[in-house]
Amino acid sequence: MPALSRIIFCLVFALGLGGAPWALAQTPTASAGSDGREGTFKTVRGEVTVVRGDVRSAAIASGPVYAGDRVVTGLKSAASLVLRDGTVLSVGPDSVVNLSSFGYNSTTQEGHVLVDLLRGSLRMATGLIAKLKPEQVKVTTPTTVVGVRGTDFIVEENP
Repeated sequence: MPALSRIIFCLVFALGLGGAPWALAQTPTASAGSDGREGTFKTVRGEVTVVRGDVRSAAIASGPVYAGDRVVTGLKSAASLVLRDGTVLSVGPDSVVNLSSFGYNSTTQEGHVLVDLLRGSLRMATGLIAKLKPEQVKVTTPTTVVGVRGTDFIVEENP
């Protein structure tokens, strides 16, 4: 993607002008469910795959997300998921994102989030963990580590 196109895409992505469900950050409450899930897919558009260990499966809306899951989106695909603390991850087209580590205590509202963006784009609207201890929320890419100091940001990695 040429630099100007990438900048325009980021602006459209940041402003939510794309009209796509993954571009709209929301803060719905996610429940843990009885299956121990760390989060839930809220929207899935196009070809979105979850890699859990050695198993690859199609992501579905209301499907579970666990620590260690990898989310892979196709060229014209996207997904939005909500973690138990209310953090919203919006994964853009042609992206690979790992929820490497997540822990959350709903009583104390303490925990940690580590997300690895391997390729593509990710919008993150932080939840309760970042409100209490923003240093416990990190996003890494192959070339950098993003420490959270705000509540809504976009990261793009194109190798």
